[in-house]
Amino acid sequence: MILVTGGAGVVGSRLVRRLCDKGYQVRVLTLPNDPAIANLEGLPCEIFEADVTDSISLAGVCAGVDTVFHLAAIIITNNDENYWRINYQGTKNMVETALESGVKHFILVSSAAVHDPSSSEYARSKKDAEELLLQQKGLQPTITRPSLVYEKGGGQEFMLFWESLKKWPVIPFIGKGGGMKNPVYAEDLITALAAIPYNRNSFGKIYNLTGGGALTMLELTRLLLRHQGRRKVIVHLPLSLCYLLALIFEKIMKKPLLTRYGISRIEADANEDNSEARRDLGYVPITFEEGLQRCYPVSPE
Repeated sequence: MILVTGGAGVVGSRLVRRLCDKGYQVRVLTLPNDPAIANLEGLPCEIFEADVTDSISLAGVCAGVDTVFHLAAIIITNNDENYWRINYQGTKNMVETALESGVKHFILVSSAAVHDPSSSEYARSKKDAEELLLQQKGLQPTITRPSLVYEKGGGQEFMLFWESLKKWPVIPFIGKGGGMKNPVYAEDLITALAAIPYNRNSFGKIYNLTGGGALTMLELTRLLLRHQGRRKVIVHLPLSLCYLLALIFEKIMKKPLLTRYGISRIEADANEDNSEARRDLGYVPITFEEGLQRCYPVSPE
């Protein structure tokens, strides 16, 4: 029996489908009355309604479970407290519940952002959740660190950026755009995750799940614009000005146009070595160019 927290989400539901297709018994932990449960329609999985931030509600969720996939998390919020309540405390509650129930293997889906934990509360919450798991005795841990995840209509951060490029007639670009990125296609991510359960090679490992080829943030932006069929001027803004604007926006707006976290993710490198995942999991990710064509096919001119 495999438990998947956050299993009704975009990535989680795809993982559940893949695990079911492989013949595993799957239980999905999802929030009560979550409309995303519709993503699981027709799948032979159990549904367990609970909240990872409420340890009492988790009673029994790990009964009969030997492997946990912990995906439940929050990526973007206007309240930093939510990162710690969901990403850290939620992980702590799940780890304690797993230990009490005799779970053998705990797979944490973390983030490439942990390579720069000083950049944001999100990154710190994910990094501390990783360290919490690694300190436990009695659980075999595996940690995965996906880079920017994308698919057609999905990947929260990717879609925010995709839509922003459509919105602005002139693209205000943060800094020089030299940060190296290696986005990962959602299907490649799912293939890697589904190869982890009952794979002893994965015990105690941390896997960087980056894509099949790196490009700079500026190259990525130009590629997206070409793919959208848009010709736009890119105006580079000094980083110091961007951080000042973000600070002001965060103080006066409920939904800031620009945040310090957003700047940090644009500037940071996210191109970590994925060779260990290739070796242990048979991970063969495609390039961003190929994945973009699969998501949004464009006929050759």
